[in-house]
Amino acid sequence: MNCIIVDDEPLAREAIEMLIDQTADLDLIGSFKSAEAAANFIESNTVELIFLDIQMPGINGIEFARTIPKETFVIFTTAYSEFATDSYEVEAIDYLIKPVKSARFQKAVEKAHTYSKLFKADYTNNNIEQVADDFFFVRADRRIFKIYFNDILFIQGLKDYVVMHSENQKVMTAAMNIKTIYDQLPKNIFVRVSKSYVINVKHIGSLDNNTVYIGTNEIPIGTIYRDFFFSEFVTKKIVGR
Repeated sequence: MNCIIVDDEPLAREAIEMLIDQTADLDLIGSFKSAEAAANFIESNTVELIFLDIQMPGINGIEFARTIPKETFVIFTTAYSEFATDSYEVEAIDYLIKPVKSARFQKAVEKAHTYSKLFKADYTNNNIEQVADDFFFVRADRRIFKIYFNDILFIQGLKDYVVMHSENQKVMTAAMNIKTIYDQLPKNIFVRVSKSYVINVKHIGSLDNNTVYIGTNEIPIGTIYRDFFFSEFVTKKIVGR
């Protein structure tokens, strides 16, 4: 997978370059100190993955992410954890806090590879075929998958696709958005927590004010969804208050 770095800090770019050098399946094809320079490069080059800083002079990372081709993935790299929710609102696949640790970097790269493989498959005319009491059938990858609601950990809207995550598989469908799928789900166990995520509350391991933790996955809680989520699914369930 080819990639570029966009960061106004030379030392930060060097740190990411070192991590990329240690990763056999990444090919660094450009390193830029501004979003404007990166945008010019993307106009004439296909870029699969961008390691993108958020706070930069001129066009910041969030603004730039909204302009890139839908085939290009973004992993944000920033020193400020408070921007995590904003990063997922523009459908970034991961969010790394500087200084970036090698193990966390590799986890983000693995996620990028997983999504890349899904995107390269043929997902033409995918849709929900049938909804039953406890499952639905979904067309994906030229097959029809039977997916039980209880098995779904969370659902992610990514670019023009929707990815359903369970313990053993990820199923990606096109030709619909996350709202379309959310409308088909039982509202007693599924709740939308951000623009890009619907979660199954049965699988919540822990949470704080900004993040839901499901297994090893960190799901950001969007500002406009927070009050409903906590009032309907969290506060009423707290014991020993």
